[in-house]
Amino acid sequence: VPEISVEQIKQQMSLAVDRVMTEGSLYDAHLAALALKQAMGDVLEAIFLVRAYRTTLPRIGISQPIDTAAMRIERRISAIYKDIPGGQILGPTFDYTHRLLDFSLYERKPDGQTDQQKNTAPSQITAGDNHHYPHILNYLKQEGLLPSNTTDNHNNAHTVGDITREPLQYPSTRSTRLQQLARADEGFLLSLGYSTQRGYGRTHPFAGEIRMGHVEVSLFIEELGFDICLGEICITECEMLNQFVGNRQQPPQFTQGYGISFGFCERKAMAMALVDRSLQAKELGEVTDTPAAQEEFVLSHCDNVEASGFVSHLKLPHYVDFQSELALVRKMRAEYEKRHSANSPSEDDNQEHYQNA
Repeated sequence: VPEISVEQIKQQMSLAVDRVMTEGSLYDAHLAALALKQAMGDVLEAIFLVRAYRTTLPRIGISQPIDTAAMRIERRISAIYKDIPGGQILGPTFDYTHRLLDFSLYERKPDGQTDQQKNTAPSQITAGDNHHYPHILNYLKQEGLLPSNTTDNHNNAHTVGDITREPLQYPSTRSTRLQQLARADEGFLLSLGYSTQRGYGRTHPFAGEIRMGHVEVSLFIEELGFDICLGEICITECEMLNQFVGNRQQPPQFTQGYGISFGFCERKAMAMALVDRSLQAKELGEVTDTPAAQEEFVLSHCDNVEASGFVSHLKLPHYVDFQSELALVRKMRAEYEKRHSANSPSEDDNQEHYQNA
């Protein structure tokens, strides 16, 4: 069987590549594809490889916050308004496809595509190159029905915490929570987000807006006194809308959950937004008696590299530990049997008991 190339993985398994970039916390499709090839398709192992490589890279600067309102749109949908400025843009999706195996893929030759198909990669289908697509939730903010973004110091990247350099502390700020959730395992967040919709949470979510496209990344150069565009990255952004009945300090309004990822990781961004909103329960004066609302539980267990390592370490030798456990159980078993035999009735007593019965 011919060996699959890194470029083939990058082009034809782009969703897996995007997940490795997101949870590996490094935007580099070539390295993510290389990690997937080295890991034989094991996504968690590939994420581990990317994380390990990331630690060797020098930190030369901190980029400015990206402006998602200026995104070059490839996909943009809203579940709360039918008609939105700029229109709904379906873009690439599995949502409206039949979940049927396509057996014709068995017979497709490597060069069986037409030139037009080869030259039409998803990143080149840009429906909104020359259009401005404002965030839908801004209209609710203008009515006062949705508070402004509460992310800590979101206008100043230099004051936002960095969980890759500083240990996570509790209670955490929303900026550090979002960082941890962005790197979190998609499956873990998906289960927690699912739980909030099945009664283990007090939120009723609406997909306010989900958008995917390209945004510019810029770096402020002190010597020049202005920003320099470093290039574009593809991201997926999700803003979930939740009802909030209000309290003594706040009137009834909506609240917001936020999710973001590298590439096209829509399910991850949606799950992240659901969990982000649940973790705001304490700040909003809500009861925190559900798993998704427990900040320390969620943030301490959502990282797949830590979880995978801790589970996999059980394969290492534990001979000494087990022998001590074995000796303890044997001793406890002997004491139990001794007590049981001392308290058990004799055979004659048992016969008399049965005859009386």
